[in-house]
Amino acid sequence: MIIKCVAYQNGKSLGDISVEDISEILKQEGTFVWLGLHEPNDDLLDQIKEEFGLHELAIEDARSAHQRPKLEEYNNSLFVVLQTASLSEQSIDFGETHIFVGIRFLVTVRHGMSSGYQNVRDRCESMPEKLEKGSGFGLYAVMDSIVDNYVPVIDGLQERFEKIETTIFEHRPSHQTMEQLYSLKRDSLKLQNAIAPLIDICNELMRFHESIIHPDVNIYFRDISDHLQRNSQAIDSMREMVIAAMQVHLTFETIRQNEVVKGLAGWGAILAIPTMIFSWYGMNFKYIPELEWEYSYPLVLSVIVIGSVFLYIRLKRKGWL
Repeated sequence: MIIKCVAYQNGKSLGDISVEDISEILKQEGTFVWLGLHEPNDDLLDQIKEEFGLHELAIEDARSAHQRPKLEEYNNSLFVVLQTASLSEQSIDFGETHIFVGIRFLVTVRHGMSSGYQNVRDRCESMPEKLEKGSGFGLYAVMDSIVDNYVPVIDGLQERFEKIETTIFEHRPSHQTMEQLYSLKRDSLKLQNAIAPLIDICNELMRFHESIIHPDVNIYFRDISDHLQRNSQAIDSMREMVIAAMQVHLTFETIRQNEVVKGLAGWGAILAIPTMIFSWYGMNFKYIPELEWEYSYPLVLSVIVIGSVFLYIRLKRKGWL
């Protein structure tokens, strides 16, 4: 559950520390603690609450996933909820990262399908002059990593759409194609719901909470906001294309059904000729003059064949058959 707990002083790592030593480390001047957790139990969260002095409502939200992306302020700390995303074969796997940010601490709590942030920590440690700005820069680094991971997910969705689009135009539309389009639309909507609130979160971090976020770090959140807006626009464009593809799919299906109806109507017209003649001679009249004629039978057959062939040729030329 405890992935890594490191103390930093003036942007440089002091090494790993235990959870029990956090409160003592925080008393030292110019230090902050970066703690990473993965699906911690209630006892560990209660211990973290005491060590960092976190609010009980924020701890209650961090006990489980299924939180919407948000930013809340509790006394002298911030509680941030972010949704992570990774692309599997036919769907998006969503996870959550809950972040506690204080003047001298940064706590990340991962839930569900979410990759670790060791590479983020390593990148920050390679820039001590920026990590010296405190926990706000660590918050930026984690958020930037999550936002960057949205890009391959969006690219994967676009590739899925291009394959479905090719299927629509090159092959006959099917029920499975419509299901794939609906699934793609649903995944894009979920991803949009994960991205859209982050724009407001970045705007708030740029303008407020200067007591926690160093003023020099504000510009970095503006960069994240720009990336999010581009991602959001890409998703909106793709969703519009998906809706258009669904309409094209339905149009093709309607055209196909019309072709079937035209074919049935054409054959029905051809069969109407013998049906009419057979019904005529099926009447129970005793005296029908042509019944006594020697050539009645071949004549009737000739009329049926010639009429049916003529009508078939006419309908074929009109594209009904």
